[in-house]
Amino acid sequence: MKQIQVAMAGFGKGGSIYNAPIISSIAGLEITKILTTSAENIKSAKQDFPEAEVVSEYDTILQDREIDLVIITTPNHFHKEFVEKALNAGKNVVVEKPFTPSIQEANELTELANSKNKILSIHHNRRFDSDFQTIQKLLQEQKLGEVVLYEAHFDRFRTEVKNSWKEEKENAGSGILYDLGSHLIDQALVLFGLPSEVFADIRIQRENAKVPDYFELLLLYPNLKVSLNAGMLVKEKGPTFSIHGTKGSYIKYGDDPQEEQLKNGQKPNELSDWGIESKNIWGTLNTIDETRTLESERGDYRIFYQNIYNAITGNEALLVKPEQARDVIKVIELAIQSNAEKRRVEYSSPGTAEKAVPTSPKER
Repeated sequence: MKQIQVAMAGFGKGGSIYNAPIISSIAGLEITKILTTSAENIKSAKQDFPEAEVVSEYDTILQDREIDLVIITTPNHFHKEFVEKALNAGKNVVVEKPFTPSIQEANELTELANSKNKILSIHHNRRFDSDFQTIQKLLQEQKLGEVVLYEAHFDRFRTEVKNSWKEEKENAGSGILYDLGSHLIDQALVLFGLPSEVFADIRIQRENAKVPDYFELLLLYPNLKVSLNAGMLVKEKGPTFSIHGTKGSYIKYGDDPQEEQLKNGQKPNELSDWGIESKNIWGTLNTIDETRTLESERGDYRIFYQNIYNAITGNEALLVKPEQARDVIKVIELAIQSNAEKRRVEYSSPGTAEKAVPTSPKER
């Protein structure tokens, strides 16, 4: 088996919790260098990956000919610079979502990756949540008929504003629309393609907050309304997903377990029940043909990095393409424009909407 040496550019929570444990569970991917300057993160890196070299300069990674894949988990406003340098150094790249703070930067990086014939992907791992895998299968089987209303929530309850770059106004790409919104938008585009119009209500709700911490985003299609919502002051959560069609409805509460498993230091290869939801949060399917609890598909973030390995070795097409992540950023920019102008904004694109291929673990 071909071994691909991996470098981590950044080892905060994004790198150490949400990426590194998944990467290290994939045969053929080996983390050999970690870029970080924080004393706490250096300690964590040496503890988690004692065989890897911890470095303080990005050039150390770029100049290493053995490194074939760079994982970038720096703050959003550094994504363009770090991705560009890695591609120019001949590296394949995975960058944490959101892709970039602007559509212009996303376009430039997409073009650069194509010109260099290198893999560039964005860590839209929420495509591989158990509930979203279930919804993909449900819609593919047309259990609900023609979907007319899709509503998704990514809500939290955090009254205090964190001392984080994500909460600082001067940092491009900060705020909840870029953070949690990226996941919700990506999922919607996977299911339904590009909308015809975008409408958004974006607000700051918490005292002392400097960047938006709430949004309602509508993606409007000829016969479908998609409502995407996220807020930081939601103590009593409603359904995570509500989907209504000409044959019935699907309602789903609760969250995929993988985030909590990773936060608790658990690793996918060490748990037989990794990514399996408990029965008490399975969704309810209510159609003209039946009413029943619908067992959730298994979620598995490993699919993302297994695909990265397979794409680099030429054995599989890339699942999360930069063009798709670029479309997410365009929706965000249009949402910001819509909120500022208090009107619907037309989505116009020179390309054709590209839906992602099915990613159910049972199909792989």
